[in-house]
Amino acid sequence: MRKVVTYPLEKPADFRFNLLSWASRFEGVCYLNSNTLSNNPSKGYSDFEYLVAVDPVDEIVIDTKEAFPSLKDFHNNKNDWLFGFFSYDLKNEVEDLTSENFDGIKMPLMHFFQPKFIFIIKGDEVRIDYLEGFSNREEVNALFEQINITKLEVQSSGFDIRLKNRITKEQYLASVHKLKEHIKHGDIYEVNFCQEFYAEDTEINPLKAYMHLNEISQSPFSCFYRFNDKYLMCASPERFMKKTGQKLISQPIKGTIKRGTTREEDEKLMDDLLNNPKERSENVMIVDLVRNDLSRTAKKGSVRVEELYGIYSFKQVHQMTSTISSELRDDIHFVDAIKNAFPMGSMTGAPKIRAMELIEQYESTKRGLYSGAVGYITPEGDFDFNVVIRSILYNATEKYVSFMAGGAITDKSLPEKEYEECLLKAKAMFEVLGPKTGELTG
Repeated sequence: MRKVVTYPLEKPADFRFNLLSWASRFEGVCYLNSNTLSNNPSKGYSDFEYLVAVDPVDEIVIDTKEAFPSLKDFHNNKNDWLFGFFSYDLKNEVEDLTSENFDGIKMPLMHFFQPKFIFIIKGDEVRIDYLEGFSNREEVNALFEQINITKLEVQSSGFDIRLKNRITKEQYLASVHKLKEHIKHGDIYEVNFCQEFYAEDTEINPLKAYMHLNEISQSPFSCFYRFNDKYLMCASPERFMKKTGQKLISQPIKGTIKRGTTREEDEKLMDDLLNNPKERSENVMIVDLVRNDLSRTAKKGSVRVEELYGIYSFKQVHQMTSTISSELRDDIHFVDAIKNAFPMGSMTGAPKIRAMELIEQYESTKRGLYSGAVGYITPEGDFDFNVVIRSILYNATEKYVSFMAGGAITDKSLPEKEYEECLLKAKAMFEVLGPKTGELTG
């Protein structure tokens, strides 16, 4: 059973930074940051500004099949808040697929934990939920004072890392040409094709990396996640799926264009994105795929598109986002709603299974947590999960740092333009990891 204590905050921004610094010392932490953005697709749907879980008292780590049934059992047994992630390669449990590509990060397929402490920050107050039997009011009072004096001692400057690309530009362009041949022959309509940028024998400060990434690329689904010696620094603009009561919403992104240097240029670029036939085609194909995924667990006639081709602005790019909703059937467990929509259509393509087969064939890196999802589940079975994109992953033991970027390939794709879009989406990660990131070698 959880107890709740609420404290006023004299300096909310300072407390948030101090809390992140304090929380990052635990081997299990999930720091979810909405950045309180006023113009973003999550507005009106998000329940929390800042939600932080630390210090696991119990957890499940899955690296084989039976992940989704294990999560059902874990939630049923705990009847408590859970925080965690789904890796992209859980696709192999959902469908008859495999993942044989190189994996430098080595995240498990799934991790969820029951935290000792949950911090919910809203405005100028913080609510601390603590687990009775593992903590008490006196410890929480002392903890609050400790966080107030924990100073964030990192500078948000870049690192000095020489990154490599797993495949050369020429290999990337050749793969796009081959994928377009698959489209021409009717194998698929669209496929999300990604490439990895990485560095070996490299040490970074994960907290410093996250702070810098969030500073230059504020997003509504930002996240800092630590699982033992492995870290996620995430600046995702995209929601995978949210459940409130019986209502599900999914908000896929398909369509990206750079920011302008003036207001007039920005408005023109937004208009160009909205009226770009290729981007609209990509977006509507994924909307149809998500509608199909949601319909598998929805009450009859409840699936609807709440917004199509919504244009939203972030620090680095403008994005085209659509919102699809449904009502979950009463006989469907919430975990099955996630399973039936996983992996998210915006990161696979259509038809989904064949697209995932081709992703495995043409990509050179196991996606792992990239294009998976991070979020929380409430005791009542409500949840909210992002899409892990615009993210840096780090294995501290292996001294391996990595990020991936990609985009949708359709019959209208121009390989050079797709490569440029990859670099645009990766711009913030390049900036975080330092001045040598322009010296890529295949």
